[in-house]
Amino acid sequence: MAYKFKSRATADLIMLDANARKLLEIIGKSPDDAQGIITVEQIPAAIAALEAAAEQEHLQPKAQPEDESQDEDAESASHDNVGLAQRVVPLIDMLRRSVAEGKDVTW
Repeated sequence: MAYKFKSRATADLIMLDANARKLLEIIGKSPDDAQGIITVEQIPAAIAALEAAAEQEHLQPKAQPEDESQDEDAESASHDNVGLAQRVVPLIDMLRRSVAEGKDVTW
């Protein structure tokens, strides 16, 4: 399942289920709701929560491989991973544009 975030201030933002659920949990919304809203009043707190979570992930040390045979696999896998700091960018952009125009964000 995919989540579609909508705002009258921006184009729609489509996000895969697992990613959207994590971001909704970070901002204190229930990902189990088929539909929801982030009101204009809630947007600044949502942006702050997303930025704080991305910063927290950045500060956590990366897991090290257990032996040298996994070094190459771990290195190639780390290049393929998209971190939270990158995943929050489109939603934060949508939230900032929406608050600037006084529009709610729904999904």
